[in-house]
Amino acid sequence: MELLPQWLALANARGYGAPPELLPALLNAARGRTDLRPQALTFAGPRALWLARLNPDWKFALRATPGGGVTLPSADDAPEVQRLWEEGLFAERVALLTTLRAHHAGTALDLLVSTWSTERAEDRLMFLDSLRTGLSSVDEPFLEQALTDRSRNVRATAAELLSALPDSALAGRMSTRAASCVAVDHTSDTPTLTVEAPHECDAGMERDGVTPKPPAGRGERSWWLGQLVEAAPLTTWQPRLGNRTPAEIVALPVADDWRSELHAAWCRAAVRQRDVAWSRALLGTPASPDAAGPGAVSLAERAKLLASLPAAERADWVAGFIAAHGLSEAFQLLGVCAVPWAEPLGRAVVDSLNIARDAGSYPWSFSGVMGLAERCLDPSEAVRLEALTAIPDEPENASPGAGGYWSEAFQRLVTTLRLRAAIRDELPPP
Repeated sequence: MELLPQWLALANARGYGAPPELLPALLNAARGRTDLRPQALTFAGPRALWLARLNPDWKFALRATPGGGVTLPSADDAPEVQRLWEEGLFAERVALLTTLRAHHAGTALDLLVSTWSTERAEDRLMFLDSLRTGLSSVDEPFLEQALTDRSRNVRATAAELLSALPDSALAGRMSTRAASCVAVDHTSDTPTLTVEAPHECDAGMERDGVTPKPPAGRGERSWWLGQLVEAAPLTTWQPRLGNRTPAEIVALPVADDWRSELHAAWCRAAVRQRDVAWSRALLGTPASPDAAGPGAVSLAERAKLLASLPAAERADWVAGFIAAHGLSEAFQLLGVCAVPWAEPLGRAVVDSLNIARDAGSYPWSFSGVMGLAERCLDPSEAVRLEALTAIPDEPENASPGAGGYWSEAFQRLVTTLRLRAAIRDELPPP
């Protein structure tokens, strides 16, 4: 079952469909595992929706399908589009709006504007979220209006969407506020960033999505600063901080212990804005001591930053991290790497597992990584791993029986990789 998601993804990519007699078993499997549902429903095809209408246990298939499997009108059929928008069920309206946003963003926005004032708050939130698809400056006037909505969640979502538009008025306001909080001090021998966090959260900040009350244990001023820096376009900082590159800005010392707060906010901004240059700068080099934490950028934040990089660069960075720091802190980072792992990354993982085995530790200390390796290593690595299935001589001070346990773990890994290779061979491209 652990390989079923990969099997389904490969079968779908190569154009296969489920035999009708296996649909009940497939739907039962997807019922118990939400991670299977998208691929399982694609593999099952339209028959799955027909079956779901006959069996309450499979209703998830209707919920997971836009409009519950209802055929949506063509965008060119304006009367039918308007009728469904005004009279359809909520799921149908969400599906209609989402579909239109993908290809006719303006039409979708016009529909939403036409009924906005009469929608329930929870519905407004769902409809507003659909604007993430095809978001552009055309949406800005409507989103600015939504900043004054009665619902706090609607206001927060509108502010988030506006901050994703770097040329929006809200982004400009946030840029001005954030820039006023950070400056370069040239009076010391080394240029240093100084931070003056906001002293209050005024009405304008609240309107633009700043949450005034911090979570427990968090100071108000640092909480407000983080929100401002996160929402400000990253293009704010180079002209503000002496036309330095992102890497040069990140390398500057920060006075008065504000480094962690400032860098964490820049991380969130880089992830939200998918800015590759800033992501690289904040990640730093994988071999640096800070890369393994607990520096200004945590491992969780590094994993999010890595997702902004191209797949090959991401794999190379994680391979370098593993070579420098080992596997104990690499689990989160491996989870954002493309599957199958690129050859340098796979080699780094296998080499580190081999080092751990030779050190005499038990394999279950690396059970999470071993599980990932079974699903993510390139199946061709099975040949190289074969040599590690033998029981090694136990070094002095090794954990009792560790060599045998490692042998079993590597045998299981090799067997799984060969099974994945067989799956790939048995599902040839059309």
